[in-house]
Amino acid sequence: MPPFAKTPAEKLTEPYPRRWWALLVLCLSLLIVVMANTSLVVAAPALTKDLGLSSSDLQWVIDGYTVPYAALMLLLGAIGDKYSRRGALILGLLIFAGGSVLGGLVHQTDLVITARAIMGVGAAVVMPSTLSLLVAIFPRAERAKAITAWSATSGLAIAAGPLAAGWLLQHHAWGSTFLMNVPVAVLGVVGAALLVPASKAERMGAIDYVGGLLSIVSVGSLVYATIEGPHFGWGPGPIGAAIAAGAGLLAFVAWELHHANPLLDVRKFKERPFSGSMLAVLFFFFGTFGSIYYSTQFLQFVLGYDALETGVRLLPLAGAVFVGAAVTAKLAPRLGVKLTVGTGMIVGTAGVFLLTRVEAGSTYPDFLAPLLLLGFAIGLSLAPATDTIMGSFPESELGVAGGANDTALELGCSLGIAILGSLLATSYKDKLTALVGGQLPPAAMDTARDSVGGGVAVAEHAAQMPEGGTQQAQALLQAVHESFAHAIAHTSLIGGVIMAAGALIVIAVLPGRRSASQPPRDLQVTTPEDETVGAA
Repeated sequence: MPPFAKTPAEKLTEPYPRRWWALLVLCLSLLIVVMANTSLVVAAPALTKDLGLSSSDLQWVIDGYTVPYAALMLLLGAIGDKYSRRGALILGLLIFAGGSVLGGLVHQTDLVITARAIMGVGAAVVMPSTLSLLVAIFPRAERAKAITAWSATSGLAIAAGPLAAGWLLQHHAWGSTFLMNVPVAVLGVVGAALLVPASKAERMGAIDYVGGLLSIVSVGSLVYATIEGPHFGWGPGPIGAAIAAGAGLLAFVAWELHHANPLLDVRKFKERPFSGSMLAVLFFFFGTFGSIYYSTQFLQFVLGYDALETGVRLLPLAGAVFVGAAVTAKLAPRLGVKLTVGTGMIVGTAGVFLLTRVEAGSTYPDFLAPLLLLGFAIGLSLAPATDTIMGSFPESELGVAGGANDTALELGCSLGIAILGSLLATSYKDKLTALVGGQLPPAAMDTARDSVGGGVAVAEHAAQMPEGGTQQAQALLQAVHESFAHAIAHTSLIGGVIMAAGALIVIAVLPGRRSASQPPRDLQVTTPEDETVGAA
């Protein structure tokens, strides 16, 4: 066996012997890309304190990664298809590592945002290449199992990010949460060279760069508008972005419908398995990331857990993902996509609704059941949904397929944090104003209303006052806790309703049950290239 994977996947005449080791490399690459989002949940307070970040600055640190990550995946997936999927994976990991090094060494806000943007570009190259390589390497009989492992890794990263960042923050500055990506990325590069075979589409036409540009404008503007508008008001920037997103989307659809070799054949959205699965991925990560966003704040600012303790308490979610993945590997082939994904949607919705019971006196066990249900729902349903999306495309468009799946995933994350985060902030602000309005100086009141962290900081400052400070601080802290608990319950109610509506839509769109021997029609269609891949 040669030390390097020299033979392209398309040229293999039998299953690639190192395919499961290659899958480990792909999952490791996926892990750090998703962790870069979730680790910021516990690193944000240290970043904010050290750099003196305003709410707008912190939001840009988040957006700097999210916007290019979501906007570039379709086009970069197609480029990887045409030239080299393994090359794209290696290049993406190197770009990601470069951004991580920059983020770990600088101490200026604008440079941290720049570093996050570089990491976002790298992530946009890595994400679709992991899925396209997976499908290219694994024969059809093993593909669902491999995608289940890939999906479980996404769930693991949700909990692993806060845990790893929390452990590092116990001993090091926030820059370590950037630098922890570097050795993993280097390991991924070496593993890709040694274990992942080269792969590219053999009969792919010219890349639709105009469609790619339109997709960047529409998706990037949509993500920017949904994050900035709800948090900071619908000023000229977010409104302009929303208009650009709408115009870009219309132009993209019109262009793709009339292009001989479109970047993404938008007619696929007429296919119920594809469109239903895309909606399922979007709604799953909408509910999960939105809920984790405010649950971790409660654990830190209300219950007083530090970063590491918060990360540890998210581990049950990762465990539930693996349980759900094990169940779906057994049930999905028998029950079909509709029943499996629909059940997961219902379970995830129940998890969000359970958070409506949160109150000021709630403790960690009140969050445990929602986390378990959300994790189980992801493990149960993400793999069959992703498998269906990937199976809807021919071999020449695997990178685009991965980009479509990952765009839905990242858009769901962004919408969940933006929409539910905005509802949370508004509800918290209104409740706190009702409880303590007029009892604090205007500047202190503005700080307390800005966020639960600001409220806790004002209470801590009040405790240091010489006369009556302790009593006033305790009263304010109780009001902050009560207001934030009320905000979580109110936001979870609205989020649960959105998730329930999404579940009904997904169940209605997905086609009926199909037996294991009768897979969906689009999964049966093969091309000459696909038959070669299947043999590999």
